[in-house]
Amino acid sequence: MSEFAAGPEGRVARVRKMMEERGYDAVVVRDEANLRWLTGVTGVFDFTFEFPHAAFLTPADCWFHTDSRYFNSFQENTPEGSPWVYDMDEGTIPDWVANKIAQNKCRVVAVEDDMQLNFYQGIQRGLEDKSVACMLPQMHGDIRLMRAVKDEEEIALMRHAQSITDAAFQHMLGYIKPGMTEKQVRNELENFMFANGADSLAFGSIVASGPNTANPHAVPSDRVIEKGDFVLMDYGAGYKDYRSDMTRTVVMGEPTQQQLDLYALVRRTHEECAAAVHAGVDGNDIFKLSKKIIGDAGYGDYYNHGLGHGVGIDIHELPMFGRKSNIVEAGAVITMEPGVYLPGVGGVRLEDYGIVTENGYEPFTESSHDLQVIDC
Repeated sequence: MSEFAAGPEGRVARVRKMMEERGYDAVVVRDEANLRWLTGVTGVFDFTFEFPHAAFLTPADCWFHTDSRYFNSFQENTPEGSPWVYDMDEGTIPDWVANKIAQNKCRVVAVEDDMQLNFYQGIQRGLEDKSVACMLPQMHGDIRLMRAVKDEEEIALMRHAQSITDAAFQHMLGYIKPGMTEKQVRNELENFMFANGADSLAFGSIVASGPNTANPHAVPSDRVIEKGDFVLMDYGAGYKDYRSDMTRTVVMGEPTQQQLDLYALVRRTHEECAAAVHAGVDGNDIFKLSKKIIGDAGYGDYYNHGLGHGVGIDIHELPMFGRKSNIVEAGAVITMEPGVYLPGVGGVRLEDYGIVTENGYEPFTESSHDLQVIDC
């Protein structure tokens, strides 16, 4: 899947190859998911959007700035043989970057295009104070594009995260009963994952029942689950900073014919789209296929979200299966999650995630696609 070695060494090499091709003297990285990917450090990044770290990568060196809250944790959790050198020098991070630029006589230093404006301007002011001339071109999601193709180390972590997620679903099949609230189901689901190896949640779990299942991103409520309801669970485990993502819709007691038909349509859409995925396909083409299947069945107005997305350190990564064109590469880990949502009635979504190969799509998800009927 890649000419580069798995793990941080290979990821740094991929960035350095881009630097050489574009004439960058250095790259500055602030995004915590990008930093986690580059360093391979597990269990230290807290993804709070405080942005307490920065990396300065040159063709020869890997420098990483943090502060006293994290310094020892980085020292203790960095993989053996890592090229990264840590410091917690006093002063602002923009000044630290400006000093590195001056010390290394850099003239072209690339920055992330989603970097905070005040951080970017802080680097500029630091350079002006030193009378140093340096271009600061923006990368356009380049590291995120690299992250779309997973290496063997990442794939192993994501398979494990999904094994926890699958186990949680099997547990919930024996747990859910009429009379419980959506919040009670959510709490049990998440507690099970933590008790069985998850070290975080992939995202805030969605648990919806009855008419609430018609809201794709419903927030778990105090609604009491009733016999005859659909119950939709969209959730995932986090493991060593990597995420899983899965949705299953179950029915409380014997389903109606409408429920059976709706579920069968979503299942058929999922399976036909998954069968059409392979390396080199355009995600937009697969999305359009899902729209056609559901539209031809008369439910096109009730399916308005994307078909799927990449997953990794972030729950939503590249590639995307939506309205924009983008080529899906071998090694991408993606979701397939079509759904149909009838306001006031209910909805169904069926989601797996797995890896794209040269020949197709291999789900990590092992839970059955059959409609699970909860005995009640």
